[in-house]
Amino acid sequence: MTTVLPPALHTAKEAVDPALRAAVARLDPDTGQVCEYHFGWGNADGTPDGGGGKALRPAMVLLSARTVAAEDPVVAAAAVELVHNFSLLHDDVMDGDTSRRHRPTAWTVFGKPAALLAGDALLALSTEILLESPSRHAAAAARSLTTATRTLIAGQAADLDFERRAAVGLDECLRMAHDKTAALLACASSIGALFVGAPRQTVTRLHAFGTELGMAFQLVDDLLGLWGDPEVTGKPVLSDLRTRKKSVPVVHALSSGTAAGDRLRRLYAQAEPLTEDQLHEAAEMVQRAGSADWTRLECQRRLAAAYERLPDGQRTATESLTELAEFIVRRKL
Repeated sequence: MTTVLPPALHTAKEAVDPALRAAVARLDPDTGQVCEYHFGWGNADGTPDGGGGKALRPAMVLLSARTVAAEDPVVAAAAVELVHNFSLLHDDVMDGDTSRRHRPTAWTVFGKPAALLAGDALLALSTEILLESPSRHAAAAARSLTTATRTLIAGQAADLDFERRAAVGLDECLRMAHDKTAALLACASSIGALFVGAPRQTVTRLHAFGTELGMAFQLVDDLLGLWGDPEVTGKPVLSDLRTRKKSVPVVHALSSGTAAGDRLRRLYAQAEPLTEDQLHEAAEMVQRAGSADWTRLECQRRLAAAYERLPDGQRTATESLTELAEFIVRRKL
């Protein structure tokens, strides 16, 4: 079944893709080819392709600006998307993921060094295009994005640290989720308003909206990492359990004090790779510990909190932000 995308995503993709392509065109040919492949614009041999992401974060940027002004800060939307894709290129290498958007990840095609350099290049481009803007708010926008990037990196570092630790608390796992995912979505939800000179209170409320929405987004992804349809997620079923990832529902189960949580801990601690039967047993233990239900409820709580933080503003823009939020949480559950 084909998913119906909110109109704001189509609008953002059409508006931002040319700016992204122009930015990537500044790169040297080798790095540019890796980036074009990663974005879905080209195949491994350099021939054109018509793929690409959903432009969720660019849509948030444009809509946040529209809550206060009839302006589309395309450069800010492109900058956020460049940072997002920097993180994806690096994450795929660090996590050893071999599939993204239903095709091989860039590092499996071009090698790890080339993929890492491509990610670095996108990160550099994000600041470059922002600071080139004549907007008097460009420096503040760049500061907002670089702060979010630093937080994102801290979240990824924590995620890697969790892989080496036997015990991880739920509070620190939620903090990791905030840093790794919610921080950039909070930036995307507020940088557009900041770029067009919105009042500080409006920017703050939009940032808080994006923070709560980002947490809901990550909780959905954590559930999909356990039970998501590979046709939708582009990753194998039970993928997070295969790598023994300490996602929020897994950590909730491990710290639940239940028999199911204890059994999951033993499975995670064994030296050998988990068999298919053990993978399905581990997923069942997360269910039995009540952790899947808890994660779904927490996701709904975060979504409700996000709506409470939306500022009063241009009605069409705020309705579109709400529609995007619903799409994020309902898209694959």
